[in-house]
Amino acid sequence: MKNIVYIQANGTLPKAAFEVVSYAHQLGGTVTVLATGSLNSDALSVLGSYGANEVIVNRAITGNDDQTIAAWLAQHIAGAHNLVFSHDFNGKAIAPRLSVKLKAGFISGAVALPEADGSIKVNVFSGKAFGYVKSNTAQRIISLLPNSVAPSMTGNACTVQEVNESMGDSRIKVLSVKKPEGTIPLPEAELVVSAGRGLKGPENWGMIEDLANALGAATACSRPVADIGWRPHHEHVGQTGVAIRPNLYIAVGISGAIQHLAGVNGSKVIVVINPDSEAPFFKAADYGVVGDAFEVVPKLVEAVKKFRANS
Repeated sequence: MKNIVYIQANGTLPKAAFEVVSYAHQLGGTVTVLATGSLNSDALSVLGSYGANEVIVNRAITGNDDQTIAAWLAQHIAGAHNLVFSHDFNGKAIAPRLSVKLKAGFISGAVALPEADGSIKVNVFSGKAFGYVKSNTAQRIISLLPNSVAPSMTGNACTVQEVNESMGDSRIKVLSVKKPEGTIPLPEAELVVSAGRGLKGPENWGMIEDLANALGAATACSRPVADIGWRPHHEHVGQTGVAIRPNLYIAVGISGAIQHLAGVNGSKVIVVINPDSEAPFFKAADYGVVGDAFEVVPKLVEAVKKFRANS
C-alpha cells in the first residue's frame, strides 16, 4: 500500500509534519512525502526517522497558493491509497480540492488510526462529539487533527529528491504574508495559558506572560480580547479563531462561551481560574479555581518557579 503525505517546508518543520508522517507509516505500506518550500534536504531527511521512505520537494512552489499546490499534488499521487494532510490552514484548503479532482473520499479531522472495519474516528459538532467515517473510494484523503496522534520514531532512512516543477500562472496572487509573533506557534503548543476580559485591561497581561514563561507555554486569548485590541488576533482561540489541542490549557478570566469551548475542548487537561463559580467553563474543566486571578495567578507563578527550582 502506498501512502502520500503533504507538508509545507518553509523555515523549520512543524510538529504536525512529524505527526502526519508517523500516522501514514502506521497505516502500513510505504510513505512518500510531497513537500513544497525552501527547507534544505538535510532538514527534510529527518522525516525518515518518523517513517518516510522518500521525500520529493518542489522548489518552484514556496507560497500558500492552494490551487497551485493541489494541481501539483494531483500529478504525483497515482497509485496511492491514502493521502494524509495535517488539519491546519493548508490541509483545510488543499485536501477538499484534491477530493474533488480525484473523486476521492475525504475524512476531515481524524483523531485516531482506522478501526478494523476501515472507519476512522473524527471530531464532529465542533468537538462536542465523535463520529466514525468510512470511505469506499479507491483513494482516501485524511486530514489529521494536530496533537491527536503522537509522532513515533522508526529509525528509517529516506531519500530526498529536489524538483522544480512550475504549475504556471495562478489566479491567486499573494500580496503579503504576515507571520505570527511568539516563540511557540499555538497549533503546536503542548501548554497554553489563555486569558479573557476578566483581566480588565492589556496592562495586566504581564502576569499571564509570567505564568506562560514559567511553564514554557504559549499565550492565547478569547475573541473579545482580540476584537478590542488587547492582544493580536493570531492569539485568538475558539470556533472562529485557532483550534488547539494542547496537553494543558489554563483559562484565566474566561467565562467559557460555547464558541470558545469549540476551539479548546480537545485539550487533554483544562484548568479554569475564574471568580464566578457559575461560569460555564467550570462544567468543561478538569480542575477549577474559584478566585480572583490577580491573587491566584501570581501565587501559581511563584509555585511553578519553586517547583522547577527544586526539581
